[in-house]
Amino acid sequence: MDATTRRTVSMGLGVSLAVSMYGVSFGALSVASGLDVWQTQVLSLLMFSGGSQFAVIGLVAAGASGFSAIASAALLGVRNTLYAVTIAPTVGGGFWRRIVAGHWTIDESTAVSIAQDDVRHKRLGFWITGAGIFVGWNLMTFVGAILGDALGDVRAYGLDAAAAAAFLGLLWPRLSGRDPIAIAVVAAVVTAWALPSLPPGVPVLVAAAVGLVAGLWLKRGRP
Repeated sequence: MDATTRRTVSMGLGVSLAVSMYGVSFGALSVASGLDVWQTQVLSLLMFSGGSQFAVIGLVAAGASGFSAIASAALLGVRNTLYAVTIAPTVGGGFWRRIVAGHWTIDESTAVSIAQDDVRHKRLGFWITGAGIFVGWNLMTFVGAILGDALGDVRAYGLDAAAAAAFLGLLWPRLSGRDPIAIAVVAAVVTAWALPSLPPGVPVLVAAAVGLVAGLWLKRGRP
């Protein structure tokens, strides 16, 4: 195994471990919100999108309607469709391969993939991260749901910051020029403004749209 392959594998497994641990938090909070263990587990298996899952249980706990929960989850899931456009050329052919790839196209698998320099390692990073998080997230969701209140306040362990820290670690090396830094700053400011004033799911889309517009504006007139 060459050095680049080892780096890709290490990155994928490291991100998988960090994000999977956050599944304990989801499992415990889901049960505390009123879902039973099996409902929680099915949500993780079939939805498999952390932001959407937390939106659902948050609205369930607040007494919102099923329509509101589904709408918020769908808004947050739109970004995965955009990721799929980027990932599609690297996952390889085959109907079932693409079906599984579609289910595993999430923030972290996309980030690890695009952080690599060639197609072979992009593909390797995507599959290792996607598989690692799918197995780990569902296992830790089950653990969190079973233990439930016995864990106390799971946020006290800092697990809610693990996924964000892992994603930031992947993003940071890519902020190597003025344009990426400017776009990141604009998106961060918009997100900070939107979070307290817009419904769940909408700030993500607003920040993404503003970031896209900012990127196009900065690139205007360039080939």
